[in-house]
Order: sequence, then C-alpha cells, then structure tokens
Amino acid sequence: MKFFKYKNIWKLLSVLIISSTYTSCSMEEDVYSSIITETFYKTASDAEKGLLAVYSAMGPLYGGPAATLVPDLSSDQVFPRAVVGRNSLTLFTLDPTYTIQRSQGRLNESPQQIWTSCYSGIEQANWVLTKVPEITMNETRKTQILGEAHFLRAFYFWMLTKNFGEIPVKITPSVTQAEAYTPKSALPEVYSQIYSDLDSAYAAGLPSYPSIVPGRPSREAIYTLYAKVALYNEDWSTALEKAQLVISSGTYSLIPNVVDLYAYTKEDDARKEMIWSYECDPISPGNGHQLVGLCGPSGSGGAEYARTSYGSMFAYMSFFNSFDPSDQRRKMLDTTYLNRDGEWVAQRNISPFTPQAVLIKKYQDPVSTTGTIRNIPILRLADVYLIAAEAEARLNGPTTTAYAYLNTVRTRAGLQALVPGLGNEGFIDAVIQERAWEFFAEGDRWYDLTRTGKFMTVIPTATNDVYPQRNVQAKYRYFPIPQDEINANRELVQNPDWN
Repeated sequence: MKFFKYKNIWKLLSVLIISSTYTSCSMEEDVYSSIITETFYKTASDAEKGLLAVYSAMGPLYGGPAATLVPDLSSDQVFPRAVVGRNSLTLFTLDPTYTIQRSQGRLNESPQQIWTSCYSGIEQANWVLTKVPEITMNETRKTQILGEAHFLRAFYFWMLTKNFGEIPVKITPSVTQAEAYTPKSALPEVYSQIYSDLDSAYAAGLPSYPSIVPGRPSREAIYTLYAKVALYNEDWSTALEKAQLVISSGTYSLIPNVVDLYAYTKEDDARKEMIWSYECDPISPGNGHQLVGLCGPSGSGGAEYARTSYGSMFAYMSFFNSFDPSDQRRKMLDTTYLNRDGEWVAQRNISPFTPQAVLIKKYQDPVSTTGTIRNIPILRLADVYLIAAEAEARLNGPTTTAYAYLNTVRTRAGLQALVPGLGNEGFIDAVIQERAWEFFAEGDRWYDLTRTGKFMTVIPTATNDVYPQRNVQAKYRYFPIPQDEINANRELVQNPDWN
C-alpha cells in the first residue's frame, strides 16, 4: 500500500529540495535552490530521494484531492455540499483571482492546486534529469530513476494542459530566478514534449507488472498514459497503437467482478487491472485522501463507508437513473446505507440538504482509523479498451474491432453486448457514455466533455433541487491560469477567454 518506498523522508525533502519550485513565489524573494542542489545530488541515495521529491507532488494532487474533485465537481455526475466555496466549480463562478483555500489544515480542491503541484513535480523532475546522470551508481537503477522521472514529468504536463490548455513547457531546472520566467507553449509543442518524455521513459526499461513497487509506473503504464495523451491530442493512430500494445501484452486483465476493484479487502487483486494508482497507507504520516470522508453519509457515517464521513459529495439522481438496473457498476452508487446501529437507512430521509443525493461507494474504507487504505485509480485497463474503441472508430468507423473493444467493458459490467449498426457518431457517443458509467468519481468525465466539446450541452441539464441552474460558459473549456502565477512569472499571460 505504500506509494513511496521511503515515505518518511519526503517531508524533509520538501524543505531541502522543493524550495527550487518557482510557482507562487514573490518576485522579491531570493532563490537559494542552486546551492542546495549542487551539494545534494552526489550519491545513489540522493538520486532515490530526489526521485521521491518528484513523486511528492502527487500528495497534494490526490490527497486534497484536486486531481479528482476539480473535474468531478465541474461535471454532470457528482455535486458537492456547498461548503468552503466548493460549489464555485459546480456553479462555474471561478475567476482568475481564486487561490488555494485551506480548511482544517487540508488543501481544498482548486485548479490552482493542480497548477502548483504539477509545476512543483516538474521542477523536481528537471533536477533529477539534470543531476542524476552525473552520479556514480548502479547503471540499471540510474536508468530506471530517469525513466520514472520522465514518466512523471509527462504526467504532470498532461495534467496541466488538459486543465489549462497552452502552458509553459520548462524542461531545465531553475538555477536563477530569471530562469523561472517561462512563456506558454502552443499545444503541439506541449504534446510533443509529453511524447518525448514517454518515449524516454519506455526506453529506460521499467519493469512490467507484477515486478513493480505499488504506485510506481510499469512499462505498460507508460503506453497507457501515451494512449490517453494521444486521444486528447486527437492523434488517433498513436492512441490506437499504444492501446493495442497494452492489450496485446496480456500483462494486465479485467478482473471478473467490477465491484471488486473498489473492495478494500481485494486491493492486490485489483492491481491486476489498476495499471497505475495513487497508493495509500494508513500508517501516519502515510498517504491518504479526503474522498473516503467526503463520499460517505453525513454525521457519524454509515458502518460500511468510513469511521468518519461528512456527507459532502454525492451523485446526481439523474446519473444514477441513467444506469441499466443490471449494470454492476450501479452497485457503486446507492440510495440507502447501513448505519452504525445495523439499520438500513434511506439516504433521502437524512440528507442535510436534498433528498436527491445518491451516495458514492467507490471509496469505502470502514476499517482505517488513521488515513485510508483506499487507493485512487489513475490508469486502468478498462480505460485502455475504451481508448482503443474510440480511436479505432475515429480512424476506421465502427468496425467489428471497435465493437469488440467496447463490448469487453460492457459485458464485464453485466450488460449485453452492443450489436453493430450504429453510425460513426452514434458509436463514439456510446463509447463516451460507457466511459461515464465506468469512470465516474475518478476525475475523468469532465475532460471527456471538454475534449469533445459536449460540456456546453450536457452540463446545463445536470441539475437538481440544490443546483437548479448551472451557467457554464465556453471559456470553461480550460480553467483560468491563477493570477498569482501570472504575477510571479512576467512571461506568462492569461488564457484569452479569461481576459
């Protein structure tokens, strides 16, 4: 369950190394990172610790967890209890001056957290990729460290571009403050850099599953991310090629029961399908996240959900009703729950603000008292099949092959296979809808809506008695760049639609 092999030192690294990040810094501050890094990267142990600093950015991304809540609370599947300004994402009332907010010492969801965390990770990756080649150490492990750093840098760049569009592509560390000033790059340049990093990561010869440390990328994870990045780039041939390589490798497989993917007692079995996850460890100060508490019932929480839950995030009733009753994935949503007295309670009778709230069951953890053992999926094999289905259809139409990829996911969910006969647009719509049912509450749906342009028609219909009107605008295709970052980087300009 440990995301970092040396999890107890990453806080120390945040003091020693993370000071080199250039985001959210005052223009008048002195930068001392060059002194630290010149004396630090000397040994194999330093190389490992430097790599952990690259991974440390995953904590704020998924612990907060901005990487899931920012897109999910903007989408048509889940909605928040309106606390700490959380509904600014649902109501589309953000502006460029938003900042990271804190509640009870925790980072709240914010696009700025995505920006800050990702550039922190990128800066640490840049130091590793610059300094580690000079270290005398085992060459095989050195190459793997560099491969993991390339993979993580690619992931952080992808997280940034799908949220903000054109972004600064910075691939060297900031030795001086002036070097931190970087203008935005056009989207083709951003994707070209991501491809390059993933090519380098694959060439590093990372191990395949199961010979990996949980939370570290496998060889197949590299091509899975490559396929998904290419899908967003509308590079259909590359998306299909990389997805087929993952499928044909046979390294990962869909586990028979989709519900078991989210069973805290079957974590090891789930890794056969979970290609890359944010791995949690309940031992303080291990890695955790807020989704367990957010998704459970309010008050003391249901016995099957968590020791403590807040009733802060629910699914729309309309989304719950969109499932075929025979779809096994609907079991990850519920309108009733088992309370601590052993009684089944209708959620509508105790909801603090609406009878239309549906509980989300993907992040149940009824046993942990400190942190959580529930991992957050980032890349999984079902995604690869649906990427292949969409890319095949976009290239060649709804072929038998495209239907086979789609139906692999449908039949595992307990649904009948779709019979060929849909037109190309109808088939692609079916794939996008399948993705909605498969990946809800995993930080995926909003990006499917924005990359396909469907968000402008879908979001206004995703309402209830709490949010009867949602005034999404075209400029939300990408979030505004935080004004703090523009103030700190004189080469950076706001996204045009937000000026």
